[in-house]
Amino acid sequence: MSKLIVDGGKPISGEIGVSGSKNALLPMICGSLLTKETVRLTNVPAITDGLKIAQFFRDLGSKVEENPDSLLIAHEHAATNIETTAIPTGIRSSILLIAPLLYLTGRFEFDQDAKGCALGVREIDPHLKIVADFGCRVVFDGSACVISKPKDCVAAEIWLDYQSVTATETFLMMAVLAKGTSKLTNAASEPHVKYFCEFLNKMGAKIMGIGTSILEVEGVATLGGVDFRVPDDHHEAATYAAIGASTGGVLKINTDIVSEMTLIVRQFQKIGLNVQIVKGGLLTGPSSFKVVENFTPELVAKVEAAPWPYFPADILPQLIGASIQAKGEVLFWNKVYEGALFWSSELSKFGAKAFLADPHRLVMMRNTQLRPAIVEAPYIIRVVLGLVIAALQIEGESEILNAEPIKRAHPDFIDKLISLGAQIEWVNE
Repeated sequence: MSKLIVDGGKPISGEIGVSGSKNALLPMICGSLLTKETVRLTNVPAITDGLKIAQFFRDLGSKVEENPDSLLIAHEHAATNIETTAIPTGIRSSILLIAPLLYLTGRFEFDQDAKGCALGVREIDPHLKIVADFGCRVVFDGSACVISKPKDCVAAEIWLDYQSVTATETFLMMAVLAKGTSKLTNAASEPHVKYFCEFLNKMGAKIMGIGTSILEVEGVATLGGVDFRVPDDHHEAATYAAIGASTGGVLKINTDIVSEMTLIVRQFQKIGLNVQIVKGGLLTGPSSFKVVENFTPELVAKVEAAPWPYFPADILPQLIGASIQAKGEVLFWNKVYEGALFWSSELSKFGAKAFLADPHRLVMMRNTQLRPAIVEAPYIIRVVLGLVIAALQIEGESEILNAEPIKRAHPDFIDKLISLGAQIEWVNE
């Protein structure tokens, strides 16, 4: 496992571009199985999850060409019978293979034991319900789950229990080739879901209601090839904004997704971070860290993270890390994940006064004596980023242990920070 050594207290300034979105790329790669024609993706980040799925495709006999910024996939010669053990494990995105593999092979099987399969019961149940609603047969034989597809899948009307991104994407991949018109209520509407809908439509799908919580899909007989640019990652854009503003740097972040950033930037400004939307991206500057006071004086400034179009839960750790210099109290509320704030105890090692009220709410209080520290990150990509952002603000050398998860979403992130003047390096333990 690798750790990061951060010599902080220096402004991070310059100009930087934003990588393609991991959360948009992975369903697109999986969705390529829905056609025999060539799919070409550009602005592709070299993330490990994508590389694992690409290798799985090669094992199927598919053609996969990887270039520095693009990915070409053709499944014309893909095998229609697969080994259960061949399915990529250890990555949550494997769940997105269920629907397209059913259309490719007619039968899909995966182990349920604990030998490395990433598809836990809590994650997979909504997906099994979805494929069953489209007419597929789902059978548990004690150690494995076997799913078989009828000759023709039929349209379905589904109301999700909660706005799950991956469940919405599974619905879309089942619905685009099912007979009739399908409807999903309580659909996720995150930017990466919107772009996945546009990706499928460019392949010939007929998806309506894109960007809303109600999606209607008219099934088609076949899908064709597509040439599609993976959108920039709004999580990464926000992360750079947090770094620039919290370190006092003048940082221009070039991206074409500023339309997705309005609410995100407003939350940054709420805690005194100097982030502005400008033509072609975002711009940061030295920050006051003065927390905006409510008109109602009894209320504490609050940042609430919930499913889109709320503030994204995947940006909350970065904002928490950027708030350690805040001049006032801020309540951070994660309404999505229970227990996702327990890592905040590591912030106390930096001298931060962070009070965990319950598994969903954290209060950050005014801090006056911050110091470098050795902290240990949990296996959560965004939390590692939050700890890095905290360390970059504090003069002296800090260590972030177990920092490897960053590479799953942002493989060249540290190199980019170094190019902006950050003194940070990987050390293999």
